[in-house]
Amino acid sequence: MTDDLHLTAIERDLIRHEFMTRFDNATNVIEGFNIKRWATGPKKGQPKISGAVQGLMDRGLLTIIDQGHWPKAVFTARGLQALKRMAAQPRALDPERYQLFLDQLALIPEV
Repeated sequence: MTDDLHLTAIERDLIRHEFMTRFDNATNVIEGFNIKRWATGPKKGQPKISGAVQGLMDRGLLTIIDQGHWPKAVFTARGLQALKRMAAQPRALDPERYQLFLDQLALIPEV
């Protein structure tokens, strides 16, 4: 049986990209991150789901909230557990680049 809280390399890269501190600002882990929409074609207007996002959704770690202009990818309670597990690995998130994200995770109570 595989551990469905284990994040793949592609999923870890997605998380690092979305939650990296930029201009002294970081995406709020509770609010999630923006997902683009299809601009043309048969899926026009629907959320554009990457393979990494789909994998997280398939395992119940992430959900899409489609309200407003940009759909949001929001981590479920189990997804937050997976993020905390990732953050506990010393080499997973460089504190210099991810300190705001790590601080946000530390404020989330254990489930």
